[in-house]
Amino acid sequence: MVRRPVAWVTAIVLFAEAVGIAWVNWFMGVVVDRQDMSLAGLDSDVMSTSSKVAGLLFGLYFALCGLTALRVALRDRAPASLGRILLISAAVVHALLGAFTVGLVGWGAFAFMMVVLGLIVLIFMTYDRREAALSDAEPGGGPAGHGPAGGDGGGAPVVPPPPAPSTS
Repeated sequence: MVRRPVAWVTAIVLFAEAVGIAWVNWFMGVVVDRQDMSLAGLDSDVMSTSSKVAGLLFGLYFALCGLTALRVALRDRAPASLGRILLISAAVVHALLGAFTVGLVGWGAFAFMMVVLGLIVLIFMTYDRREAALSDAEPGGGPAGHGPAGGDGGGAPVVPPPPAPSTS
């Protein structure tokens, strides 16, 4: 199966990105602080501090997303509601950052953002949420449609068609 390795790779990439984002913003804050210049009348200390704080917050955000992907890999189950929201928001952030980085940084950064976006989306595509929920509810613990009762695996009960109307 591809599910677990994708979740592991996604977790590692998100952890590396968390460290990278925090480091780059911290470095930019130090550069602004040492230049002692202002931009449009803003104080350089305020810009330096805000860059460092933003880097730490984004780093923590990506680390939390990495923890979510790590939990998916360890449990081999789809992320729960909060984890799902975190990973969806990370996918949106990577799509937007990818669009911005084409013009600002270049195609290499765009490719990296799209690879991370693809890894996050692949987690959702390989882990079917209904399958995970149904496997908890079934006594055998297997996915729906593979137990003794059969079924279509979609989670919906099988309803017989209505009887044909009589013409008499």
